[in-house]
Amino acid sequence: MVRIDALPAFQDNYIWLLQDPTTRRIAVVDPGDATPVLVWLEANPGWQLADILITHHHADHIGGAETLKRTTGAQVLGPDDERIPARDVTLHDGESIEVLGCAFRILEVPGHTRSHIAYFHAAAQPWLFCGDTLFAAGCGRLFEGTPGQMRRSLERLAGLPGTTLVYCSHEYTLSNLRFAQVVEPDNPAIARRLAEVTAWRNAGSGSLPSELALERKTNPFLRTGETSVKERVARRCGQSLLDPDQVFAELRAWKDNF
Repeated sequence: MVRIDALPAFQDNYIWLLQDPTTRRIAVVDPGDATPVLVWLEANPGWQLADILITHHHADHIGGAETLKRTTGAQVLGPDDERIPARDVTLHDGESIEVLGCAFRILEVPGHTRSHIAYFHAAAQPWLFCGDTLFAAGCGRLFEGTPGQMRRSLERLAGLPGTTLVYCSHEYTLSNLRFAQVVEPDNPAIARRLAEVTAWRNAGSGSLPSELALERKTNPFLRTGETSVKERVARRCGQSLLDPDQVFAELRAWKDNF
């Protein structure tokens, strides 16, 4: 059975490390820095890096890919974007790939960037590697996409099974939950999750992976259709009627300045 661990990088990034103990092969997701991966390989002799999965082109997600490819011979898989120069395999929406014996479906989820993709493994316990599109209790900033694109991308991810484990790329959960509580101060699920994650972080533990069912209950960016969220956003921006894209745009702008 493939094991998944987090390799911390930079201030708040996670490089996801997939390990197959049968073949002693590993894969990594979004290695912005090669060093944590190389340190792991040095500490675990006999293991081989086989695949490097990229969700989008930002430097904190691809910065270590070329070094790892050159050092280990691993192949780099990623979206159709010329800004990922180390890429060996170009991935498109709906395609399936096999990594360490596990099948992943590619989902195009533009918004954070124009070419962002996610990797979904359907199983009894599904996995989702979603980069900077969906965060625990939040979502990525809009650098290249529109609010409508990001809203539809998040709706697509929200439609996956509720048991899906969400492996996003940053430890932003605590700050995201503080914002979520301001948006929905009467949501008991947010209050419970905020207390839980606060305790974890105070103890030095990470908050990931999340689970999609929990995101549907506590992530304001997956709840823009809820009356409580729509009314709160409408009051804040002084408009009584907002279409779904406007609600999302106002919510994202609010978070950007929170």
